Amino acid sequence: MDLQGRVALVTGGGRDVGAAISKALAAAGAAVAVNYHGSKAEAEAVAAEIQKAGGKAKAYQADISDAGVVKQLVANVQNDFGGLDILVNNAGLVFRKRFSESGPEDWRKQIDTCLYGALNCCHSAGPLLEASGRGRIISIMGDSSRVGESGLALAAAARAGTIALMKSLAREWGRSGVTANSLSLGLIETAHDKAWVEANREKLVKAYAIRRLGQPSDVAPMVALLASDAGGWITGQTISISGGFSMI
Repeated sequence: MDLQGRVALVTGGGRDVGAAISKALAAAGAAVAVNYHGSKAEAEAVAAEIQKAGGKAKAYQADISDAGVVKQLVANVQNDFGGLDILVNNAGLVFRKRFSESGPEDWRKQIDTCLYGALNCCHSAGPLLEASGRGRIISIMGDSSRVGESGLALAAAARAGTIALMKSLAREWGRSGVTANSLSLGLIETAHDKAWVEANREKLVKAYAIRRLGQPSDVAPMVALLASDAGGWITGQTISISGGFSMI
């Protein structure tokens, strides 16, 4: 899984799963653009850790729900690193609420980040990924996008749209060597409130065939595989990394 000479952009790359992905891609040799919205300290710490280990990385602030901002983000990455080969759509905004108790403002916030964020990033990065000849898009989402989940209707709907986007881009850009895949995750322990996880751990763990919750380190290796030449014939797929939470 050698990524020497490649450039990766990881949205939401400074925290939890995003941080693990940023570090894994850097360890494989990629230069990494660590995007953040509000988590400046965390993103800069991840970039500094990569640099300390001898890699190339830089933190970039950008609200991915804004198409103009994303266009400038991609231009900055190209200017700093010379191109773009790997896009990881990891950033998201999810909050649990019964659909009947939600309203347009709740819908807009999640859809703007989870769906429009992916659309904006793919649209701006697309020309560079096609020019690369080995472009890779990996979109990260919760398994609710595949199987549904009470209280997460909006996030599930938005991410299901992203799955369809990946399948369509896999067909449209495949002739240029671009692959596009989705990773559908079970509950990643570090991405949730610690007190809530501890209060519900026994019940939560019972939902998983492998009797534990997920860790960022469970996700990052698959991203590195899909980003590499070893994953070059895997495209248009939705791969569940969920400890057996869902098996379809």
